[in-house]
Amino acid sequence: MNFTQLQERVRFELLRRIERGTLSVSLLARQSGLGQSHVSNFLHARRGLSLEALDKILAAQRLTVVDLMPAPREKRGPLLEGQIGEAGQVPLVSHAVALFEPYIRASSVQTMVPFPANAMEGLRPRCTNARRQWERFIAVRLSADDAKPMEPMMSAEALVVLDRHYNSFHAYRESEANVYAVRVGSELKVRYTDFQAGRVVLRPLGMGFPVEVVEPAGGETANDLLAGRVVLVLRAV
Repeated sequence: MNFTQLQERVRFELLRRIERGTLSVSLLARQSGLGQSHVSNFLHARRGLSLEALDKILAAQRLTVVDLMPAPREKRGPLLEGQIGEAGQVPLVSHAVALFEPYIRASSVQTMVPFPANAMEGLRPRCTNARRQWERFIAVRLSADDAKPMEPMMSAEALVVLDRHYNSFHAYRESEANVYAVRVGSELKVRYTDFQAGRVVLRPLGMGFPVEVVEPAGGETANDLLAGRVVLVLRAV
């Protein structure tokens, strides 16, 4: 990772914290001792930072270069039912990380999840250029409550692999509804999802659960609410 890439990762992380309401431009300026306009220009990619200024921001937000590095891929996760032959790996992360973090930091990885080597070959992305900057494949774990609306497709403690480069409502396969991880408030929900009248409609598999409708917040598009398309469901043993 070169200095330019490091600055981009810092910028994404700061914007993520601002989006989640834990940081503001004025607060960061006070913490780092930099001018508010200086900080704002950096966040809007109108200027870069000197090494000294970058050090001040990292110290103010208690970030290290290690936190911003891509997740190490050598860590092994639990064996999975049905695993055959050579396997690839994806990082298992929290729901919040899946929703909000473009880059998966080493400190955010719970474990690495192996999957059958050919499971994600040839998958087609469909997203904006901005979303293509996000790390693509990640996995999340579903609790019993998370999984119930989608039983029997998904079960408690299922590991769901997401393609974060597919946040289009366009059907991946003709006549087959897409299943997405969707941001609802600050929560992640996995549902059949489509777009109607400017709103995101979440449909459960189980008949006993309600259909939910979500409207994008100001400045967002409906596609921004899609964390990624579900491409694989695994059960840890």
